[in-house]
Amino acid sequence: MLTALGLDAAAEAVYRAMLARPDDGVAALSEHLGLAQSQVRGALDTLSELALVRASYDHAGRLRAVPPELGMELLMARQQADLAARQQRIEASRAAAAQLIAECADLRPQAPSPGVEQLLGLDQIRDRLASLTRELSSEVMTFAAGGAQSQEAIDAAKPLNEELLARGIRMRTVYLDSIRNHQPTVDYLTWLTERGGEVRTVAALPCRMIITDRSRAVIPVSTDDTAAGAVVLNGQGTITALCALFESTWATAQPLGPRPVRDDKGLTGQEATTLQLLADGLTDEAIAKRLGVSPRTARRIATDLMERLNARSRFQAGARAVQRGWLPDHL
Repeated sequence: MLTALGLDAAAEAVYRAMLARPDDGVAALSEHLGLAQSQVRGALDTLSELALVRASYDHAGRLRAVPPELGMELLMARQQADLAARQQRIEASRAAAAQLIAECADLRPQAPSPGVEQLLGLDQIRDRLASLTRELSSEVMTFAAGGAQSQEAIDAAKPLNEELLARGIRMRTVYLDSIRNHQPTVDYLTWLTERGGEVRTVAALPCRMIITDRSRAVIPVSTDDTAAGAVVLNGQGTITALCALFESTWATAQPLGPRPVRDDKGLTGQEATTLQLLADGLTDEAIAKRLGVSPRTARRIATDLMERLNARSRFQAGARAVQRGWLPDHL
């Protein structure tokens, strides 16, 4: 029953027996449980590492089981710490993949590379996207980093969406959380999900990206001007990394719904990302661009966070966020 908390069957059995029979030593526990004494000692080592047993204050050299109400709390805290560490590793992987994207986006027409097709101007980009769409056979994964959708873009996308879904193409798209405040975009995405499309949102995305059939990826060469040019990447290593970036982002994104989900600190994804970007020294304008919101909205989010932290400056807000555990202390 406690495997999910880090206990194997032998360790759990020994822990339960020690709670029920606190005076039993290794030999008695071995006989009672039908385990070899070496197994009991191994289980005690595991329990000691997990802080579920401690030295007895009354009997020197004897171990006592920690009461379950304290022991389970310790195990849950340990597991939560492990989860936080895994999340940090995911974020590190995401950052590394984002760096790869940035490096690929810096490629210029003067320096062609194997596995890279360069597109100059909006006409070439649209023509190539149209051909990739016709060639689709299984799925398309998209980072829609531009924020709210214009009515013109929605009207143009609907027929294409219907055609792809009718062909059995799996469509997964990650939008910015900010689109939840734009009703026409929400209505469009609701329409899309009703027809089989899958939509989630996150606070920030590294760039626009479209991956088709896990074999080609299209990203802009400039995040400031997505119409200036793009690259089509088809190298196996690059595509594997970009697919991993999409999957890790998708796993932590929130399904489209009426309310933003808050973490255990009471922060929405947009608020947590704003706090991190403030700590990184980004301006309101830069934060607004990352979140897909107006500078005014970015300032409002930042101001609200400072009020909640009772901070008079952004530096003080960062320090208090670390104290509260809202930010890691290694910033």
